[in-house]
Amino acid sequence: MDQYNQGSEIFPPASPPTQDEKTMAILAHILTFVVGFIAPLVVYLSKKDQPSFALEHAKESLNFQLSLIIYFTVSLILMIILIGIAMMVILGILTFILVIVATIKAANGEMYRYPLTIRFIR
Repeated sequence: MDQYNQGSEIFPPASPPTQDEKTMAILAHILTFVVGFIAPLVVYLSKKDQPSFALEHAKESLNFQLSLIIYFTVSLILMIILIGIAMMVILGILTFILVIVATIKAANGEMYRYPLTIRFIR
């Protein structure tokens, strides 16, 4: 276990994150609007060998994006009975809000956990 992720809880780092770590964490969240799960995946792969603030944010963002793929797929299937349309709209709005909140938290040097996220990567 590292200083950021101990078990299922995220603890604050021993020292404040550097500006570079904050920038990478911000990019892991905000770039998902443009390239989806690719942005957090790139940050995760570049930081996976060293525990860092950016790594934890990249893992969280990547888990959220992978969960969204599942949720949107289920919504697409449920479009047959029309409830999928409402689910897509709600997921879209919720995604926008949560990514903005996570980006602000990263910019402030705080950790953030997306709600309703399946933890594929720990």
